[in-house]
Amino acid sequence: MATELYDLTIPVFLRGFASMAAFLEKGRAWAEEQGIAPDTLLEGRIHADMHPLPAQVQRASDAAKLCAVRLGQVENVAMEDNEASFADLQARIARTVEFLKNVPAGAINGRENAEIEIKLPNRSFTMSGLAYAQGFAIPNFYFHMTTSYAILRMQGVPVGKMDFLGRA
Repeated sequence: MATELYDLTIPVFLRGFASMAAFLEKGRAWAEEQGIAPDTLLEGRIHADMHPLPAQVQRASDAAKLCAVRLGQVENVAMEDNEASFADLQARIARTVEFLKNVPAGAINGRENAEIEIKLPNRSFTMSGLAYAQGFAIPNFYFHMTTSYAILRMQGVPVGKMDFLGRA
């Protein structure tokens, strides 16, 4: 039996968001225990030219949502990108997870060869649904998830590989 495109995408994002929610909570709790203002962690960035923690979570959310929208041809749910606290980030993750859970598998399965157009500010390009999922959407999601994790880790939050990987 062939693996379906839905199984290659939505469950991957759901598991990633479960891990992300857990390591963000670990970061929030650690900051509280250490007497560190949450904004210190939230304003963290790996390099000056990179976005801070909230934007990384927002971009991970967008990557997952847009994958479902583009592959499943479902209506997007607009989110304002105004998260400013750990609670806001958790709510963003929860809204994204709820959206993903409501995307029917049948809307995505069978779209491996569908033409997916990506429009960026300076250019646009097309690729097959499978190439989009494997070469763009999932790597983009993991880039922002990894960056979120790394921002917390570099600030001293005691997170490790298993926090990132989550539970099987």
